[in-house]
Amino acid sequence: MKADLREAGVRGMGGGGPQRASDRASLRRTNLGLVLRLLHDAGPRPRIQIAADTGLPKATVTHLVAELMERGLVREGEAERQGSIGRPSRTVEIDGRSLCGLGVEINVDYLSLIALDLRGEVVAEQHTPFDVRGSCAGTVLDRMAGTIRHTCDTLRARGTRPAGVTVAAPGVIETGSGVVSYAPNIGWRDVAVVTGLRDRLGAGGPAVLLENDAKLGAVAEYAVAAAADIHDLIYVTGETGVGGGIISDGRLLRGAAGFAGEIGHMPLDPGGETCVCGRSGCWETMVGLSALLRGAAAPDDPVRDPTVDLVQRLAELRRRADEGDHATLVSLERIADGLALGAGLLADVLNPRAVVLGGYFVHFGDHLIDRVRAEFARRVMAPDAGGCEVMLSTLGFSAAARGGAHLALDRVFQDPAGVADAALT
Repeated sequence: MKADLREAGVRGMGGGGPQRASDRASLRRTNLGLVLRLLHDAGPRPRIQIAADTGLPKATVTHLVAELMERGLVREGEAERQGSIGRPSRTVEIDGRSLCGLGVEINVDYLSLIALDLRGEVVAEQHTPFDVRGSCAGTVLDRMAGTIRHTCDTLRARGTRPAGVTVAAPGVIETGSGVVSYAPNIGWRDVAVVTGLRDRLGAGGPAVLLENDAKLGAVAEYAVAAAADIHDLIYVTGETGVGGGIISDGRLLRGAAGFAGEIGHMPLDPGGETCVCGRSGCWETMVGLSALLRGAAAPDDPVRDPTVDLVQRLAELRRRADEGDHATLVSLERIADGLALGAGLLADVLNPRAVVLGGYFVHFGDHLIDRVRAEFARRVMAPDAGGCEVMLSTLGFSAAARGGAHLALDRVFQDPAGVADAALT
């Protein structure tokens, strides 16, 4: 995750007057994070280059690198010659083995977990079919806590410590209190997820955060898109519900009260199907997974059975589409038209460089994408669709959990020494 996606950017390094001890400690934390994030975002480099890139004195960089090495966060890399004269300098690079971040997603019919190390590489992954909507919240939290505890024990046995865990949940989230206020697709209202997990994990458990699943999906997608110099995007995830995350100029757009991105409940067809939110014709009633299943299969068809693993059901629908099943193909055409309608409206308002389609849309990408792009280009007011491209996610259903792991790791970049030391206890 790039530096711009942090809740608070790197604080200014100037000051007014002599520094007090607390100021020096704060400055040290900032500088440690600055160096660690530079190595994460820009890759290995010699100490002299780190000093040039950060504007820090060479002696300060030497001390900071030594401290990061002592905590297992960076290591010596390859030798690199600066110019044609003199001895080559050792580069410094991220050491991804010591700490990891966990992301856990709650969805209608599954729980998933991904752990990423500091390099962004997957070190643990688990997908569990689970009837979340048909279970009470306490049962779901019990299952999540057990999965987190088992994963943490396994990672610690390999020498990797959890820096924290972020729970990705659908619906309206109060991040400050750690409460899912309203998630109609799973039947939750005012569920204290963070407190519930902390109580179950106990005093030795990792720090717990909570965030909306689609926002975390956008964070994960931006980690990929930024490499292609895309810094404005809208992420649209299709599952039982439809959610969105918005990245504007490299920053996650939250809105005044943190609710930006509730795109699934845009009322685009007032005379349409009744939504779980109680209104009619929300966008998710047009393009959500339920809409696809409703059009493609009879009520007693196994692909509409929520007790069957979602991946298996999607694979069966994909097989039918590939074999030319009429009902499936017609349903996909309706989904494509609905996607273009909603995405076009969002592009007119926000003018992103990309609209990224994730979730189940990826499974039917080649059946959807050409029709979506053509209709999208026709609907967007700006010439050439305002420079916006509709693309398919490369992360699929893993995006929300992966974004959660990125957010958990962000604590390390804000306070490398403090988080690393806390993870040891």
